[in-house]
Amino acid sequence: MASSSSSSSSQLKYQVFLSFRGEDTRLNFTSHLLKALKDTGMNVFIDEDKLEKGEQLSQALSQAIAASNLSIVVLSVDYASSKSCLAELCNIMGRKGTQQHTVLPIFYHVDPSHVRNIGGSFKASFEEHESNRPLDEVNRWRDAFVEIGKLKGWHIQGGKLDRSEAEYIENVVEYVIKELNSKSKSVSKELVGIDDQRKKILQLIEEEDSRIIGLWGMGGIGKTTLAEAVYNEISPTFQCRCFLQDVREKIEKQGKESLRNELLSKLLNSKTCVDTPSIGSVLTQQRLNNIKVIVVLDDVSDSEQIDLMGVKHFGGGSKIIITSRDRQVLTNGGADKIHKVNKLNENDSLQLFSTFAFKSLNPAPDFRYLSNMFVEYAQGSPLALKVLGSKLYTKSRKEWESEVDKLKEYAKPKISQILMISFDELDEQEKNIFLDIACLLKGETKKEVEEILSCLYEGAMCGISDLLDKCLIEVDSKGVICMHDMLEGMGKDIVRRESKDPGERSRLWSLKDMIQVLKYNKVNKSIEGIKLFVSRREDQPLLYSGFEKMHNLRYIILYTRPSFLFQQLPVDRVDSVSFSDELRYLRWVFCPLKCLSSNFNPKNLVVLKLRQSIIEQLWKEDNQDLVNLRSIDLSGCVSLGKIPNLSGAINLQSLCCSGCESLVELPSLNQLVSLESLDFSYCKSLVEIPNLSRAINLKSLKCSYCTSLVELPSLNQLVSLESLDLSYCKNLRKIPNPFGAINLKSLKCKYCTSLVELPSLNQLVSLESLDLSGCKNLRKIPNPFGAINLKSLKCKYCTSLVELPFFNHLASLKELPNNLSDLDLRYTGIEQVSDSIQHLVGFRKLSLSHWRVENLSSNISKLESLNVLELEECERFITLSELPPYLLCLNANRCYSLEKVSFTDHNSSSFFSLHDGDDTPRDEKVSMSFLNCLSLNQDSIKNIERNAVLQIQSLAQRWARRQGRGSLGNQFFCCFPGYEVPANEFEHRSVNPWLNLKIAPNGCSGSRFLAFALCFLANLWFADGDVDVGFICKYQLTAASGEKFMTESRVSWRWDWGDIYSHHVCIVFNKDMIIRDNDYEEASFEIYNNDQLGRQYERMKWGVHVFYVDAES
Repeated sequence: MASSSSSSSSQLKYQVFLSFRGEDTRLNFTSHLLKALKDTGMNVFIDEDKLEKGEQLSQALSQAIAASNLSIVVLSVDYASSKSCLAELCNIMGRKGTQQHTVLPIFYHVDPSHVRNIGGSFKASFEEHESNRPLDEVNRWRDAFVEIGKLKGWHIQGGKLDRSEAEYIENVVEYVIKELNSKSKSVSKELVGIDDQRKKILQLIEEEDSRIIGLWGMGGIGKTTLAEAVYNEISPTFQCRCFLQDVREKIEKQGKESLRNELLSKLLNSKTCVDTPSIGSVLTQQRLNNIKVIVVLDDVSDSEQIDLMGVKHFGGGSKIIITSRDRQVLTNGGADKIHKVNKLNENDSLQLFSTFAFKSLNPAPDFRYLSNMFVEYAQGSPLALKVLGSKLYTKSRKEWESEVDKLKEYAKPKISQILMISFDELDEQEKNIFLDIACLLKGETKKEVEEILSCLYEGAMCGISDLLDKCLIEVDSKGVICMHDMLEGMGKDIVRRESKDPGERSRLWSLKDMIQVLKYNKVNKSIEGIKLFVSRREDQPLLYSGFEKMHNLRYIILYTRPSFLFQQLPVDRVDSVSFSDELRYLRWVFCPLKCLSSNFNPKNLVVLKLRQSIIEQLWKEDNQDLVNLRSIDLSGCVSLGKIPNLSGAINLQSLCCSGCESLVELPSLNQLVSLESLDFSYCKSLVEIPNLSRAINLKSLKCSYCTSLVELPSLNQLVSLESLDLSYCKNLRKIPNPFGAINLKSLKCKYCTSLVELPSLNQLVSLESLDLSGCKNLRKIPNPFGAINLKSLKCKYCTSLVELPFFNHLASLKELPNNLSDLDLRYTGIEQVSDSIQHLVGFRKLSLSHWRVENLSSNISKLESLNVLELEECERFITLSELPPYLLCLNANRCYSLEKVSFTDHNSSSFFSLHDGDDTPRDEKVSMSFLNCLSLNQDSIKNIERNAVLQIQSLAQRWARRQGRGSLGNQFFCCFPGYEVPANEFEHRSVNPWLNLKIAPNGCSGSRFLAFALCFLANLWFADGDVDVGFICKYQLTAASGEKFMTESRVSWRWDWGDIYSHHVCIVFNKDMIIRDNDYEEASFEIYNNDQLGRQYERMKWGVHVFYVDAES
């Protein structure tokens, strides 16, 4: 349907109203939160003059709350002591029930239980108010305070065990954006003709005596769409929410109790299982009674379904919206108000039809008359208008007229007749695909549907695409195939009309029908497809015994209730199952049988899926005709001990045995030339992989966590292999030479702790990633440079690795491995780096943490692509000379012996050219950290200071050049031990929280930018790790004209490196610290604490460096 151009949400002046106690949080948490919200572009109202002026809420504040979509209330220790705060809160909570206002509490260093119970310090505050304010006013404040204490929010406790405030603020902002987006989404997708009805339903919901609201109307009239629009609009104001779609259908498929447990689990936010007809658990009833919920029960067909969901136990103020085609169902189910969903009027119908037929709100002028005819036939049904419009899109006038002639055959065609015409126009294969989806495959993923239907029909993919184009099916955001219930009903009616006897129909989806067919032996060759959810154990033997009599059965989808797993069927009943020889597709999740019947000939079987089953073997005979078999999935079959002979499955493409813990051996796979994927991960008992020499099409081989695997077969002939995963094969001692795997891109051998050596990699010209992390006994790595496309080599925790001799021969190579960009040698035994490393010009990341070397080769400065250099805990390092100055990340933390640090001689323009590519990480921190490097001499510290200033100048120049467009790291951060702010680089210094400076006149004719870098001394002595450090810097720029510009910048980071043994100098810069110069003459700065170290910063030494950046540079 067409989108409405109006938006009640967008008409509100503010997105967020921020309520807080000024004396508690103005200068810390609230100011940081305000900044974060404004950074996203939100319009936030905050009372800048929040003082105890009086007791009444001003008209301006009341109007601001009414003009906001959402209120955030920061409940701090002294919040309740403020009369104005309580008056504000009372107004906010009074508007909470309105259709647009959401309330989000933040319990800042207060216990939520103290809020809802008025305990702790709040008790004294209210007792004080009672002594000097009217009792009815205090009671209103008290009620509002208790109510907000019951809402879900954020509890910021503080302390070392809690998360950082920065993380909380990030979560709050993300949640606010999500909530506001959901509001705008419900508005932006409002359907033609729905707005008036939506408002009427909202009015019904606001009435005090309306708890259950029923939406009643014919199929296809838009009940679900209307319920969803209302739900999206009001659900943020409720503690808990759930939209339960297709109740009737889900009860048929998965059972009443299962669906109710799904609802209760969502509302109570914990797995809940109630197997009785009513909710007998007193605790569950009490938990439900304590929460205010909004629940939609969509497409209810029986009033018992309403009772079953336990709606009578929902807490006070809860709202339940129920949609049904039967008014009596709503009446019997206790609906307080019932709204009849009306058809669309003529104008709205024409607009809706046009959006599908013309992709416009209005029809083309020469098609208006014909459009009106179709609108008349559709009789205001949104579904009919959508289907008709989609069918006519891009069609000629002659085709339109032909469609009108078909509709004229009916005096007043019903919607079902209109839909039937669309079905009749499908070709035979499209009709079958439509019926398969309507009866059996609705709710499956598009990928699964394509796999199933491709087993049955040639060109099935095209058929699915045609149905999508005709709006007969849809794919939702999760990739699931959806179909309107009226179209689904039409498809099922078509199948039912095939015969009165279910046994003579083409498709079976009803367990009741299936039992009837088998019980009275009415099985015949008509049945082609079955999908069943089997929940009762006593039904299983009867059901399974009849499959082989269905001679034309081509696909089966069975779900056995998981509780039947590991419950062996009685001996006197069927314990194996046979199927029709025509079977193409079999999916049986939680199969309770040990074996498939020997009478089943799988000659036509294409896909076999028996996930999470207790099956021990597929079939006893080895000589099966498997020529059509393409996919086998036995994942999670923990009892499977053997796989039968698959030599006949010459077309098998995928074999998945992941998690088959009892699988000891495999059959020969040498004949399976079509294999593309093999997955034996977590097969803990598997000791050997069979010969794969003829698997020339194999692309992926997964053997991770095969802890009993000792060796692999030859990989020489696997010319198509792209990915080989052997991670955590702790007993694997050797990898065969894979020189034939010329297309191998990824080789993972993580934590193969018995692996001592690797084969040659020279022939692996396509290899891009080699991960050897945790191979603690690996002593040598073969020369990887024959793998000319290698990008990543990871050897972390290869503790026996003491050298990389191949680095010594780089200069003699005819072709350098320029693609190698990531080398991880952390925690290895290597004690020196060859000077030849300079030839690896493609390096972007080099990780050498915890190395035993004393010096790093000066040739590393020639790695001009290097972005990240990790040297943490290299405790023997004494000298780091000629480091590349343009690194995006340099981590030299805890290099306790480090004395000398120097950088190659570059000016800011050199940085500029090197950092101006597209590879600079977006929204990442640029950092240079020398934490606890207590041996650094003064010359080295000056080098670090100078390089930090050049880095910042480079970033500012690039930002100015791009005028704020493109990538710029969110923040630059540098730290090193010290006790003074460097005077040479930061000429403006202070020991007070404020600082003023003069801006140099702009002597150029062009415009320029001002950039400010900050340096401060952090007292981190003996800070015990995991400490949040940061501050807010507010600054004001004043122009000659008297014009003022005010803004603030928030800087924070987390120390997570353990104990810190000294004061540290920190230099910071972020994108909030650069602004276009409007002839400013003065700048004033004020700095506030924003960390867990609190008052240690009150007399902090800090300084500012000003960069003047030519905008034309």
